[in-house]
Amino acid sequence: MSKKGRILVAMSGGIDSWVAAMLLHDDGYEVVGMTMKTWDYATSGGSKKTTGCCSLDDINDARNLAVSKGFPHMILDIREEFGDFIIDNFVEEYLAGRTPNPCIMCNTHIKWDALLKRADHLDCEFIATGHYANSREENGRYIVSKGLDENKDQSYVLWGLKQEALARTKFPLGGFTKPEIRQMALDQGFEELAKKNESYEICFVPDNDYRGFLNRKVDGLEQQMLGGKFVDSTGQVLGDHRGYPYYTIGQRKGLGMAFGEPMFVTKIDPITNTVTLGRENELNETSMFVLNVNMQKLERIDDGMEALTKIRYKDAGAMAKICNQEDGRLKVDFAHAVSAIAPGQSAVFYDGSDVIGGGFIAREKEIPISHSRRLIDKKASTS
Repeated sequence: MSKKGRILVAMSGGIDSWVAAMLLHDDGYEVVGMTMKTWDYATSGGSKKTTGCCSLDDINDARNLAVSKGFPHMILDIREEFGDFIIDNFVEEYLAGRTPNPCIMCNTHIKWDALLKRADHLDCEFIATGHYANSREENGRYIVSKGLDENKDQSYVLWGLKQEALARTKFPLGGFTKPEIRQMALDQGFEELAKKNESYEICFVPDNDYRGFLNRKVDGLEQQMLGGKFVDSTGQVLGDHRGYPYYTIGQRKGLGMAFGEPMFVTKIDPITNTVTLGRENELNETSMFVLNVNMQKLERIDDGMEALTKIRYKDAGAMAKICNQEDGRLKVDFAHAVSAIAPGQSAVFYDGSDVIGGGFIAREKEIPISHSRRLIDKKASTS
């Protein structure tokens, strides 16, 4: 009988989740491993055979690692929920001219719910993952904070977790660095695991070609996008482009044209199929709006509160003043200009190392999701 009861550990087949399981086992928990099958590589249409989490090889690796240490291991098939929500949202966001982060959406809306439901079924009080982050309870709130390893810290992608989920979640790797985790695997005799390459691709876009993925998901998209124009900040036409969904804010490479100097995507207008280009300094902005906010350390944002605000995963962050808006959004005014604020990405607010909360970056006047759906449905209605 274990000292601390049963815990369900999400095992991807990689080194981090396996070491997390080992640490919990050594700490007295009865570990149950679970790997989530989120997609079928065969249906992705990509050219790369294996990569990242969720592939068949990774599922087999997770099972073998669990068996090697005597942990029970299960596979949870969430392909239907994942496809209906994460992939559909991914396509709709690009068609709305935004840049989505499907990993955050998956954490918030799919994986944690699936793990907690199965934990209840298996009589597991807690769940655990291999994220490099910490959590604690303080003043009646469950708080995510940065992991010890600043190069690997993943607190940014966990802002969407609700209090009920955090109350039952453990992050065993939060107090370790990546080199320490690799050494633990080596010490246990798992040299191949310690040397396994990490994946940074989106699991359902294994060849990292999201444009090709969009074309496969939306019939006739390339044809629908013909006629789009590159313009500068004054509206002067600079040339033709492939279609606004194929570009992201801050993009410099792959524009398909030479301009004699570096040019960057500074604005995307889905309604007119227009992509604005400018010099690097034209990416700078001093304010943004944030919607669908989830609070962690605090119950609410007080008007005028100042917080370090990160606008992308590897962003160092910048101080900003935050104010509530009548429509439920937040207005964020930075102390100095920040570069390449991309609608659809996440804004996460920090108090020191603690996550105050976060939300999705939005335009001042947002594009309705119905615009995306019209594009998706257009081919079907005319065929």
